[in-house]
Amino acid sequence: MLRLRLAVIAAALSLAAPANAARCGGDFNTFVSAMSQEAAAAGISQSVISQAFAGVTQDPAVLSFDRRQRGTFNKTFEQYVSTRVGPGRINTGKAMLQRHAALLSRIQQRFGVPPEIVVAIWGLESDFGKGDIGKMPVIRTLTTLAHDCRRTELFQGELLAALKIVQRGDLPLRDLIGAYAGELGQTQFLPSSYIKYGVDFDGNGHVDLRHSIPDVLASTANLLKTAGFRGGQPYSEGTANFEAMREWNRATIYRKTIGYFADRLAER
Repeated sequence: MLRLRLAVIAAALSLAAPANAARCGGDFNTFVSAMSQEAAAAGISQSVISQAFAGVTQDPAVLSFDRRQRGTFNKTFEQYVSTRVGPGRINTGKAMLQRHAALLSRIQQRFGVPPEIVVAIWGLESDFGKGDIGKMPVIRTLTTLAHDCRRTELFQGELLAALKIVQRGDLPLRDLIGAYAGELGQTQFLPSSYIKYGVDFDGNGHVDLRHSIPDVLASTANLLKTAGFRGGQPYSEGTANFEAMREWNRATIYRKTIGYFADRLAER
């Protein structure tokens, strides 16, 4: 889903912002040079920096989207959920529960998050990995947003986190493709969340949230567990687990939709 996840972005302000932010605005190439220095100071190799910033330009479409994104959740719950959780998506979700039952059981044992919650988020964010997970080059997107002075420290931090994903070998630059705020993968993690919550659950030495279903689902559960989600407890509005899901999305209507979808998948 192409949107900013407000709770994650708020957390990222403290988790990902560089200690000495480059000056926003002004000449774009000068800003890129300053960010290259910040990246080097953060331990990113010159090879990664050079490849990532080679020929990078501003993306006016990213700035346009960023300025018109308000009001995503201006519908009633009934209106919103009817567009997001239909019979087809419920049936596909149930099939995913069966297909990945063993994997989801292992994830539940480790992180305490029930399969229906994990699969509901997966379905809402990317239609179980088959939908739109973004087509924007993440480095260009984040450099554009970091250069803009509206939230420069936040997106400078996200840009450094994206470079760290490449540096760690989790994704090559060609696969660093995402949405309009730099969200990545099948459950749309911002780069700082990718670094903080990403789990190598398939055991190949890399956290791949674009292609590896075990990594995608385990990382999603890890985010919720870290935020305080507790297995065996209710997750309806007003519960502690409902509040824990604020780390996923601050909007009440979206969290209610996760719970509604999860209940349909569990046939409750």
